[in-house]
Amino acid sequence: MRLKILHTADWHIGKQLLKVDFSDDMDLFFEWLINTIQENNINVLLMSGDLFDQANPSQAAMKQYYSFLKQLLPLKCKVILTGGNHDSPHVINAPKELLEILEIKVVGGVPNDISELFVEIEIDNQKVVVAAIPFLRDKDIRNALPGESYEDKIELIRCGIANYFAKVNEYYSINYKGIPFIVMAHLYAQGAIVSESEREIQIGNQAGVEAKIFGDTPNYVALGHIHKPQIVGLDHIRYSGSPIQLSFSEKDDQKEVVILELQGDNFEISSIKIPKFRKLIRMEGTLAEVKYSLESYNTESPLTDLIELLIEEENENIEHIRMLEELLTAEAQKGFQILKGRINFKNKLVGTSVLLNAGEDIGDFSPVQLFEKRLEQDDSLENTEELIFAFKEILEKIGDSTSIE
Repeated sequence: MRLKILHTADWHIGKQLLKVDFSDDMDLFFEWLINTIQENNINVLLMSGDLFDQANPSQAAMKQYYSFLKQLLPLKCKVILTGGNHDSPHVINAPKELLEILEIKVVGGVPNDISELFVEIEIDNQKVVVAAIPFLRDKDIRNALPGESYEDKIELIRCGIANYFAKVNEYYSINYKGIPFIVMAHLYAQGAIVSESEREIQIGNQAGVEAKIFGDTPNYVALGHIHKPQIVGLDHIRYSGSPIQLSFSEKDDQKEVVILELQGDNFEISSIKIPKFRKLIRMEGTLAEVKYSLESYNTESPLTDLIELLIEEENENIEHIRMLEELLTAEAQKGFQILKGRINFKNKLVGTSVLLNAGEDIGDFSPVQLFEKRLEQDDSLENTEELIFAFKEILEKIGDSTSIE
C-alpha cells in the first residue's frame, strides 16, 4: 500500500458572509473529509494556512476545530497544519505540545529554528519530508529601513520570501536529501486567479512571488491563500483552494482536495471534487425578470442557497428601490435567501448604482476594507496604494503588541 497525502487549505472556520454563518457548511465538509480520508486510506492531512477566518476565533469556531480533530483520531491520519494571514500564530501554537502527542503538527508562525518546520514521516518503509512553512509576515523576512520607498519595500519583501525558501531547500538538502520532499506555503504566487474573498497580503499581492522561488528541490508545493483550486506554472505547484464558496466571486468554482500518492521517489497527483452544500447564485435582469426567477426557483441543496441580485432598469424610480429593499428584508423561503442586491438605472441623473446588502453593518468589513472604502470617496488622493500599505503596517504593529492580528 502506497503512502497517500491529502492537501487542503483555507478552511476559514468561523466565516460569515453578510451575517450568514458558514458553520453548517464546515460541519458538512468535515463529515465529507473524514469519509474521504477513510475511503481513500489517507495517511497524512496537510492544511496550508487560514485555519480560522479571524485571528481571535470565537469559542464556537474553536469547538468546531477541536471536534474535527477528535473525529480524525481513530483514523490514525497524521496532520500537519500551518497558520495563514488570517490566523494568529499564538492561537494556532497554544495547544502545540498536546497536539504533537496526538501526531498533529501545528506551525502557527515562523519558528526561531528552521529545523522546527520539518516533519519526517515514515509509513510501511516509505518516507516523506514536509517543510510546514506558515504565512511569512514582514518582520519574519526583512528589516525595515528608514526612508524606504514603496517600491523598495515591495522588492525587499520579494527578496525576503525568496531567501527564506532558499534556506528551506538548503536545510532539506543537507539533512534529508533523497527523501521525497513537500513544501507547504501560504502566499500569493504570481499568475494565480484570485477572488474577492482573499484578504490582501503583502501590499495587495503586489509582492507576489514567481513560482521559481520554490526551486527544483521540492517534489510538491502545497499552497494556501488563493481560494480557487489551480496549478501555478508547473503541475506539482498547486493551490488546493478553499473547501466551500466563501463569496459570490467563487460561485462557479468547483472546490476540491488534492491527493498525492507516493510512487517511487515522486508523487502521482490527482484531485477529488468536494460536493456543494449550498449554492451561491447571481440573478440578473429587470426587476420583473428577477422576481420571476425567484418565484420559479427550486433547489436540492442541503443548506439554504444564497442569492445576489443585479437589477437593471431604464429610468430611476424610487419604487424600484423600495421593491428591492422588500426582497432583501424578506425571510428565507423555498430553500434560498437573498443576501445582497444592486440596482442600476441606465438613465440615472445623479450618482451611479444603488447597492444594498441584507443586514450589512460595519462589522461585515475588515479594517483594511473600511480604509479602502474611505479612500475611494476622495478622488483627490494620490498614491493610495502607499497609504494602504502604511495602514497595514500600523495594523500589524498593533497586532504584534496585543496578540490581535
